[in-house]
Amino acid sequence: MTPPLEEAEARRRFASSRVARLGTVRPDGSPHLVPFVFAVDGDRIYFAVDDKPKRSARLARLEHIAGEPRVSAIVDRYEDDWSALWWVRADGAARIVDDPAEAGRALDLLAGRYLEYRDRRPTGPVVAVDVARWASWSAS
Repeated sequence: MTPPLEEAEARRRFASSRVARLGTVRPDGSPHLVPFVFAVDGDRIYFAVDDKPKRSARLARLEHIAGEPRVSAIVDRYEDDWSALWWVRADGAARIVDDPAEAGRALDLLAGRYLEYRDRRPTGPVVAVDVARWASWSAS
């Protein structure tokens, strides 16, 4: 059995990925997964609701977080050479950021990673995930 990555390496791989999948809990207890872009600051992950077209202004992920803040986010690398496979999962508690200074810092971090956010900053809520556990696996 392959041991997990060192926590610093797991965090580095997660932070360097361009997109992750966010898992929230629906009111009926079932999982809800969506892709999202993010920025990592230590043991905190930030994302914001941006202006991309959406089915509704009331995003399910925000409603789920309000009812059950426990979330997971995962990034992975797939290759046809299976010796290069890995994944990193961050488990924690999500919250809507209400402090303007923290939200501004999060938006700065996001703009530093994504060109689209430099030109058009997200106007929706900023969400912070306070990571309690980094879990990982690597084939080599």
